[in-house]
Amino acid sequence: MADRPETSDHTSIQRRISAAQDGNQPQQLFPFAGNPREPMPVGLPFWLQDYLELVDWSGRCLREDKRGAIDEQLPPILERLQIDPRHWLYLNRNFESRFKSLVGAAHSVRSVCE
Repeated sequence: MADRPETSDHTSIQRRISAAQDGNQPQQLFPFAGNPREPMPVGLPFWLQDYLELVDWSGRCLREDKRGAIDEQLPPILERLQIDPRHWLYLNRNFESRFKSLVGAAHSVRSVCE
């Protein structure tokens, strides 16, 4: 049992954090596709940042007398992971070039490839 998501061995959140620190998404897990839209690319319809904050927030809601609760005194997960908001914004704006893949409708991806 870990006291914070980033140290929880054998979990998807630990894999996602580790891959994100290298500028990637883990191959074994369903990717994040960003904000929901039509047509929606394959993937989870939100950002990694939102997922990290949701897991962190959910862990803080667990009762303190139960195993697995995240200590209220612990800084927020993005702060603990030392994710600079400016860098995070850059990654979001430059997703396709940074992660070496294209995101969007099939016809849009085809036109970029041509």
